[in-house]
Amino acid sequence: MPVTVLLVDDEPLVRAGLRAVLEAQPDIEVVGEAADGAAVIPLVRQLRPDVVAMDVRMPLMDGIEATRAVLRTVPEPPKILVVTTFEDDEYVYEALRAGADGFLLKRARPAEIVHAVRLAAEGESLLFPASVRRLAARYGDGHRPARAALERARLTEREAEVLRLMARGLSNGEIAARLFVGAETVKSHVSAVLAKLGARDRTQAVIAAYESGFVEPG
Repeated sequence: MPVTVLLVDDEPLVRAGLRAVLEAQPDIEVVGEAADGAAVIPLVRQLRPDVVAMDVRMPLMDGIEATRAVLRTVPEPPKILVVTTFEDDEYVYEALRAGADGFLLKRARPAEIVHAVRLAAEGESLLFPASVRRLAARYGDGHRPARAALERARLTEREAEVLRLMARGLSNGEIAARLFVGAETVKSHVSAVLAKLGARDRTQAVIAAYESGFVEPG
């Protein structure tokens, strides 16, 4: 089955460019478009895309509010990639904190766009880990709720090790190779980490790890 994508951007040329890049792939299908975040929820409910590629800045409802709205109101929500011009933008970090699974640069090469969509759909790797570290270093310091949540989580030694490797951007397969365990064992550890932290996916778990000070962004 192809990865289905909904494009949300107020610039028609950006949507057209993304559509052309993605639909050139045999395993990706663009199922719809919208010009503003306010249109996302009904389209997500109707089309059930696997991934939403959503501009972070739009006139009526921006990508941050649209992300919050989707995650709050849609059962089994899609993966969300915010589309941005600048990767160090505070809006990007706020979108990640709101629940977005990653971000995509408008100037990215076609191969990078395709890779980002596939990676988001798979959900087993952190997208652009070095950029997430930089964002966390700039905007993520001092969030007391994150520190409290990490303390309450009471991660085991192995779960803590898995979280550190997740924060470095390693995939489940790479973590398994590093720890000399099976991939299914790693999946179980990742699931336990997400459950204990109350995180929707590994991106939110990694954000919590940085904000709590459990992992240093440097």
